[in-house]
Amino acid sequence: MSDQTVSGRTTVDAPPHVVFAILADPRQHPRIDGSGSVQEITTGPDRLSKGAEFGASMKLFGLPYGITNKVVEFEEDRLIAWRHFGGHRWRYELEQTDDGGTVVTETFDYSRHGRVARLIIDALGFPERNRRGIEATLVRLREAAETDVPRS
Repeated sequence: MSDQTVSGRTTVDAPPHVVFAILADPRQHPRIDGSGSVQEITTGPDRLSKGAEFGASMKLFGLPYGITNKVVEFEEDRLIAWRHFGGHRWRYELEQTDDGGTVVTETFDYSRHGRVARLIIDALGFPERNRRGIEATLVRLREAAETDVPRS
């Protein structure tokens, strides 16, 4: 882990395909967003794949804005990541547990930015803000997946 990544991890009592189905459906992102930033998904496919783009209505510091994201990493039931024009990535890595659950790691990665952009991100407090958002998102993702898992 570099100085330009922020990660969190949780274990979900649901198989990876259930967790991944939520992450790969952009319209579910407001359901799981713990930062309060994602308001609505405005454009894009019902299911993401590598190269897919989706638009979101967002809010940051009380100000609304729109953003387009592009899926840049994709491995079914294991890995999905997207980025927007800024270049930083939101990545979700899934690992199946021995009992059929899923360990989910969410990472905010801004290591691809130049030095000045990284300094601005740090000065504006985004690493800590995103750490709190990741922690809350992982709770919401866990609750959503455990609700969605079929019970026998």
